[in-house]
Amino acid sequence: MLEIKNLTKIFSPGTVNEKLALKNVDLRLAPGDFVTIIGSNGAGKSTLMNCIAGVHGSDGGSIRLDGQEITKLPEHKRAKMIGRVFQDPLKGTAFDMTIEENLSIAYHKNRHRGLRPGISRKERELFQEKLRLLDMGLENRMQEKARLLSGGQRQALTLFMAIIAEPKLLLLDEHTAALDPGAAKKVLELTDLFSQDQNMCTMMITHNMKAALEHGNRSILMQDGQIAMDITGAEREAMTVETLIERFEIQNDRMLL
Repeated sequence: MLEIKNLTKIFSPGTVNEKLALKNVDLRLAPGDFVTIIGSNGAGKSTLMNCIAGVHGSDGGSIRLDGQEITKLPEHKRAKMIGRVFQDPLKGTAFDMTIEENLSIAYHKNRHRGLRPGISRKERELFQEKLRLLDMGLENRMQEKARLLSGGQRQALTLFMAIIAEPKLLLLDEHTAALDPGAAKKVLELTDLFSQDQNMCTMMITHNMKAALEHGNRSILMQDGQIAMDITGAEREAMTVETLIERFEIQNDRMLL
């Protein structure tokens, strides 16, 4: 589904600020994989996601998604295959548009809309049906502006908008870090629910090592622009936060939150 070979990214090449952010990264995800990614600040986590999404161009290697070579594809074209949720709940929705208008934009990202204006009754019923999965009562508030929602509600809506277009890959960049514990727990529960789509891969960056070992089916640790650990199955189930810290000499206290 996702195949990365020898991916390299260099910032400010040829200057005193040159930084080798990714060093020949190899990674392969099968359909349905849910991979959590941990690592200290500057390890290359967000750079990896930005290269996959097309925010940054790569300086070597290749990226294939669902059999298609996307290494040189511009960001807006990759967006048709990739859903993304950021740390800031305000980034994923249009604050002065209604909930249903936000959903309509996301829903039609990969669908031909034609010349028909507005939102059809069938679409509105679909949105209400799907919103019930969030268990937040948003199905009864579809005419309200997104700016009236709490941070947790907006992030849940953003997550839902990211998957309603049926992407091949879902990228989650610390998408619960700005939420209170209760809202973060709910958004992670929804993440688990939506990631069960076997036609989609999910990659989640987190600084919470406990969450990294509890969610998904695979965990990756990045250090100095490389993948230092890639565990799954019985090895992952037996891994504890304490073992992880000791084995890889992790000293970033923020990762223990």
